[in-house]
Amino acid sequence: MEYKQIPLGPIQTNCYLVWNEEKNCLVIDPGANGKKLMAIIAELELTPTAILLTHGHFDHIGAVEDIRIHYSIPVYIHEKEDNWLIDPALNGSTQFRLPTPIVAKPAEYYLDENPSMTVGDFTFEVFETPGHSPGSVTFYFKKEGMAFVGDALFYESIGRTDLTGGNQRTLLNSIHDKLLTLPEDTIILSGHGKSTTIGHEMDNNPFINGF
Repeated sequence: MEYKQIPLGPIQTNCYLVWNEEKNCLVIDPGANGKKLMAIIAELELTPTAILLTHGHFDHIGAVEDIRIHYSIPVYIHEKEDNWLIDPALNGSTQFRLPTPIVAKPAEYYLDENPSMTVGDFTFEVFETPGHSPGSVTFYFKKEGMAFVGDALFYESIGRTDLTGGNQRTLLNSIHDKLLTLPEDTIILSGHGKSTTIGHEMDNNPFINGF
């Protein structure tokens, strides 16, 4: 399995393309710039099969409709945040005073804690990792040793918790109870910034070391 990290939009939110040998592809968090993202997908000769959302903040969903319509593929989000796709006040796009509020149609499928979820050719685990937002999830590909964590955990930092539904204690519990139980060499692929590993964060993240 291969992946590509693509920073998109005004705050450079990481979208991830994940594909297999057959070039079938999952699109994780298409945050903005739908035309740019589609051009990259075409350049890589990929066939998207689904959109997976780690959570419903505006900077992670901005290109959902472009990708969903162009490829006729379904969207997955935690059921606690289904309304965030259609409500700019919940997804934060009104709070950040974007020129055009971000809206999308409701998701086709809902996510929850799942030790073995299959979407198309891909099988992975889903962890509920709330705190940054109520319905934040992590997609863990055990065989590949990779976890797509959204805005739960960053390189030597954690997600902000001052937005709608955020709670720092809940986030820290999610990190300790779910993410830090993964092998230390697990690659952490975050919603912003560069990748890291569980081991590095255990040793160097000031937000979780003192918890």
